[in-house]
Amino acid sequence: MRQVVLDTETTGLEPSQGHRIIEIGCVELVDRKLTGRHYHQYINPEREVDAGAMEVHGITNEFLADKPLFHQINQAFLDFIDGAELIIHNAPFDVGFIDHEFKLLKKSLGKVTDYCSVVDSLVMARQKHPGQRNSLDALCSRYEVDNSARDLHGALLDAEILADVYLLMTGGQTNLLLAGESTQDNSGRAQQSIKRLAKKRPALKVIAADNEELAAHEIRLQEIDKASDGNNRWR
Repeated sequence: MRQVVLDTETTGLEPSQGHRIIEIGCVELVDRKLTGRHYHQYINPEREVDAGAMEVHGITNEFLADKPLFHQINQAFLDFIDGAELIIHNAPFDVGFIDHEFKLLKKSLGKVTDYCSVVDSLVMARQKHPGQRNSLDALCSRYEVDNSARDLHGALLDAEILADVYLLMTGGQTNLLLAGESTQDNSGRAQQSIKRLAKKRPALKVIAADNEELAAHEIRLQEIDKASDGNNRWR
């Protein structure tokens, strides 16, 4: 299975008010493992960034002035996500903006769902943790994911963090470590460095349950069956 964890930054909150995407960050998972492949692009939105949005992500109009327009990067972006299952936190927001960008092209590309399936990790988190805070920062705290480098929102860094959270939230393991160090890209803007564990590290030892443990597990399942009137989700 190929999955792409995606995040965007925008000029404001509503595409219906003319707001546009200014940054896209994606990381790739194959069979629930980070591959090291990613897509990252800043985009000139051809309009001003709202002051409130700038306070969230820190991306200025001056920084975006020499960046490519969306129609110049749309094919590379689409090539990266095509056929994947997208993992997005609060998916309607990001998908709505991408659909809007597709619609603005001279030859409309249709909608994201024409190319990808979409999983909303926010909906998943609310189902798993009802009545609790389920922002990305809250999930980082709950699953002990280090987000200390996240002073401002950034699409690639947030996608990296969400990949970590998603794997932990869905019972998987992750090889993503975030360092507090930062480097600079060729534009001079600070970028958070990412350190990963070696791909050739020894495999984790798998210890199967023995007969006594399986029998105890079955007894527990029967107790849950009885208490839940047959609505046992572990069957």
